Amino acid sequence: MTASKPTTPNGADLEAVILDYNGVIGRQPTSAQWAQLADLAGWHPHETHAFQQAFWQRREPFDEGIAATHTFWSGLLRNGRTAPPGSSLLAALGIADIAMWTATDPVVLDLLRTAHATGLRLVLLSNAPKPLANGLDDADWCTLFSGTVYSARIGANKPHRRAYEAALEAAGLPHPAKTLFVDDRLENVEAAEQFGLQTLHYTGDPAALARRLLQQPAVSRPAALATSA
Repeated sequence: MTASKPTTPNGADLEAVILDYNGVIGRQPTSAQWAQLADLAGWHPHETHAFQQAFWQRREPFDEGIAATHTFWSGLLRNGRTAPPGSSLLAALGIADIAMWTATDPVVLDLLRTAHATGLRLVLLSNAPKPLANGLDDADWCTLFSGTVYSARIGANKPHRRAYEAALEAAGLPHPAKTLFVDDRLENVEAAEQFGLQTLHYTGDPAALARRLLQQPAVSRPAALATSA
């Protein structure tokens, strides 16, 4: 695990924090979940890795809100399977897809609850298609956020400038220099830096996140939870 490096010294004058979802709050899907989704789409068990590659190759326009749900899935189906709008297979694929992305890191959520209790404004900024966005908004932890911004709803994926503009708007237009952006993808962090935001490249270490959110040393993650999301 590499160290998380802030772009500015710690300070107690943060006005808002913008957080990515997957890889920060949300955990990565398990191998079993990928295999289940591939099976639903008609891929053989030994083709799960190839399915993942095809999934990501098609995902960007779906996340951006350009591709409809049935259009995204139709290009991933094999062995004669079809999933037209309103079909039971399309519904099953959507349910399985959302389930893959809704497991969360309890340590990170506890940190966010503590930060929220201090009055710090939190905003969620995620590259997510509309079905997943709806599912995340229904999560009980979503009440911690003063706003949620999803790529499919604004028509722009990170690291597009529009994504950061929308997140700042959702946060009440705080000064970028007093706003912390947290993401596990370096390209998104670098784009935020160009926008003038404070940044934290999150690499799975909740203590690094705690130092920026709470401005004090944090208890390290228990050993049983020491894997990066």
